[in-house]
Amino acid sequence: MGIGISHRRRFAELTEQEVLALAISSEEDDARIYRTFAHGLRGAYPGSAAMFDEMAAEEDGHRQMLIDLHVARFGSMIPLIRREHVAGFFARRPVWLTENLGLERIRDEARAMEHDAAEFYLRAAARTGDAATRKLLGDLAAAEATHERHAEGLEADLVGPDVRTGEDKVAKRQFILTWVQPGLAGLMDGSVSTLAPIFATAFATQNTWTTFLVGLAASLGAGISMGFTEAAHDDGVLSGRGSPFKRGLASGVMTALGGLGHALPYLIPDFWTATSIAMVVVFVELWAIAWIQNRYMETPFLRAALQVVLGGALVFATGVLIGSG
Repeated sequence: MGIGISHRRRFAELTEQEVLALAISSEEDDARIYRTFAHGLRGAYPGSAAMFDEMAAEEDGHRQMLIDLHVARFGSMIPLIRREHVAGFFARRPVWLTENLGLERIRDEARAMEHDAAEFYLRAAARTGDAATRKLLGDLAAAEATHERHAEGLEADLVGPDVRTGEDKVAKRQFILTWVQPGLAGLMDGSVSTLAPIFATAFATQNTWTTFLVGLAASLGAGISMGFTEAAHDDGVLSGRGSPFKRGLASGVMTALGGLGHALPYLIPDFWTATSIAMVVVFVELWAIAWIQNRYMETPFLRAALQVVLGGALVFATGVLIGSG
């Protein structure tokens, strides 16, 4: 059973021994998190993994100094007290939530951890009257405060320009595979495949509300279908395309948005005003798809524009012809 808020103690209520015990357990947790970062990055980012290994080793050194001080002052029996036992104390992200973080997000997380640790040691040093304890806690506060700069130094040594460039390329590739590629596929499907039913309904009925309902249903239905299809057909383990949840989310949301873009104008009661705006939206959507293909998929812009705009124009004309027939 977890510890409820009412069972937590305030930091001001802790004894000096408990503050030291809390510091020891915090250093253990931080070292474990850094090693988790290193383990997750080792395959694709060996330089950054080595950097986090070094940071974990430093946390081990801090922990040993704290243990030595505790043994000298209070003996070898260290009270079991952790962050979650103290009300209002800073919390760490659970390790299992860090497994899918990107490289830059992990580095940001590490910087936040060092900042929180420095603040803790400053507060802890102010609580003790023992000179040796106050000195060690103050030294650790200074060490944590400068750890970010030290991490940058480690990065310069272990993650050189060539390695960093390679890691950035891997990160960009992973971003494209996980987010851009499924999102682009969804945007293309949502923008193009809904053109025919929406504009066929529009010209067949010339009723803007009916057209909007058809567009809404087509867009949301396509979004749900594309999202589940993307998530279900590849778990990302062998293909390296990343989390199926993220890919499904990107594909589903962009599919729905692609269709809703030219369905929403039909909330305007006047048919020709709504249709004119919807046509402009379609034009913007198709050129946006061509730009994304050129920017992230390295497809020549003219080739992308010809494929997308021509295909979209044919589907649009099909819908208009059917609706006007």
